[in-house]
Amino acid sequence: MKKILVPTDFSNNSRHAIRIAAGIAQKVKGRLELLHANTAVAYAPPLPDYYVPEAYDMSEYYENAAEELYTIKRELGDSGKYDDVRFETVVEEGFLYSTVRRIAEEDRADLIIMGTKGATGTTEFFVGSNTEKVIRTAPCPVLAVPENAGAFDLKKVIFPTTLRKDQEVVFQTLAEWQKAYPFEVKILYLNNPGGFETNDEIEKAITGFTEAVGLKNASPYISGNTFNEEASILQFANQENADLIVMGTHQRQGLSHLLFGSLTEDTANHSDIPVLSVPIR
Repeated sequence: MKKILVPTDFSNNSRHAIRIAAGIAQKVKGRLELLHANTAVAYAPPLPDYYVPEAYDMSEYYENAAEELYTIKRELGDSGKYDDVRFETVVEEGFLYSTVRRIAEEDRADLIIMGTKGATGTTEFFVGSNTEKVIRTAPCPVLAVPENAGAFDLKKVIFPTTLRKDQEVVFQTLAEWQKAYPFEVKILYLNNPGGFETNDEIEKAITGFTEAVGLKNASPYISGNTFNEEASILQFANQENADLIVMGTHQRQGLSHLLFGSLTEDTANHSDIPVLSVPIR
């Protein structure tokens, strides 16, 4: 978790994500790379939004974006809170999700952090949020941070899991995060009637995973309420006053994504607390 990539469009929610990312980078004494992607629209400070003028000098666009990134970098550095963080900035061109994926691969990022407002209704069905697209294509874990999320002080983490063998990478990720944040883990198993497991079988499987990766302070919670998995996860997180939800994702794309969707993406899109998605391959 030494290399952290944060895409920003200079909105309030992306700035909030940057502050959280800087705090994490300080914890792990890591590198924080701030990325702005030119998605073929023009940015002109101090206007808060994007617009497309009839004629615009793209060199001016890049200068403005680079200056904005430098200002954020300087403010973070001058705050005195992030002395152990190495800051970098980059302005690139392309669709946000594909640019984020490319930069993450080239720089071997360990973590991507994004601010999100979520999407609902027709917009969610036809377009989806940028965060969803990044979760679907990223080569590393993605931390989605809602705009109104509080301080990132991890005390309790919720981990919904199927307990299949491929979930081990998520257990490993949690164990790695515990080195920086000594949090409690509530492992949520939604016991589907179609594949019902006994409590003893579930607890034995959880113990096997936690011992294999060295995950500490973890306890199981078994729920038979699987009518709406997303609602069950969000309800349990709220009930436990959790600080973070961690989920694995198979990163379905194309027809598979259209037919089956993604529980992780939906949860990240609708959660009031940060959601960490971990790619399962």
